Amino acid sequence: MTATATRPPAAPTSGPPRQPRVISFSQRLSRWDLKVSPYLYISPFFIMFAIVGLFPIAFTAVISFMDWDLVRNSGEFIGFDQYAWILGQPQFWTALRNTFSIFLLSSVPQLIAALFIAAMLDRNIRAKTFWRMGVLVPFVMAPVAVALIFSNMFGDNHGLVNNVLADIGISPIPWHKDPFWSHVAIATMVNFRWTGYNTLILLAAMQAIPRDYYEAAKVDGAGAFRQFWSITLPSLKPTLIFVIITSTIGGLQIFDEPRMYDQFGRGGAAQQWLTITLYLYDIGWGQWNFGRAAALAWILFLIILIIGLINLLVTRRLVRDEGRR
Repeated sequence: MTATATRPPAAPTSGPPRQPRVISFSQRLSRWDLKVSPYLYISPFFIMFAIVGLFPIAFTAVISFMDWDLVRNSGEFIGFDQYAWILGQPQFWTALRNTFSIFLLSSVPQLIAALFIAAMLDRNIRAKTFWRMGVLVPFVMAPVAVALIFSNMFGDNHGLVNNVLADIGISPIPWHKDPFWSHVAIATMVNFRWTGYNTLILLAAMQAIPRDYYEAAKVDGAGAFRQFWSITLPSLKPTLIFVIITSTIGGLQIFDEPRMYDQFGRGGAAQQWLTITLYLYDIGWGQWNFGRAAALAWILFLIILIIGLINLLVTRRLVRDEGRR
């Protein structure tokens, strides 16, 4: 036999009904400020990007489908004829080959060297601030100055490198005549400028890795190489993706170094180091055909997009996530 307890009814409340709370104008303004102010703070960037970035991109896309007259600032719609003309030129495929060759010769050694230098700077060495500042010095140098110095170093007749090779009994290298060696020389300029920049980015990511991981690895008997392979590389996955994508964008848009490699800036007598950006510059400002130049710019954009996506997929597969086995 069970007994159920009944709850006594609540006593009725006495007094006047409670008045609803009135929100003042200052409180509403404070709420609006809390919601709207973050967007106002970041709006200058997006406004400037829309003016100097998004509008030129859209305008270039429109011009690429037109036979544009720069004098009258108008054009006639011709569809994909500009793209077909670009793809039908042998110079485009030569420039594409040269661009990919310089890109591979610069980006791959550059990232390997940046990883190695960042790993050395991450260790407990003396004068760490001095060495970290030192790797960034080439990046702050003017690209034109770097190109002029290295173009003289890689001179065919009286260059510093060929003089050193002659002193040790090696025949001189045709830096400006042979396509491969000209690509090596230009890639050396790119590596000199950008290795330190990528090193500092990777170093910042390495310093964000918890030190507990390395201490536990030392207790387990893991050496320096094993720690780097099993802890450092997996933890650097987001940073490596960023560095690889930015290196891809910069490598495929290379302009300053091949432009200043000789006194003419046309990519060589036989187009040995003609790149896509040099070819684009020649079409736009040499031939004054901005419709074809715009079409080539969009072709380059699509190439960079495809290569960037391939790099993203490959990097995600090769570099494991932190803690994954």
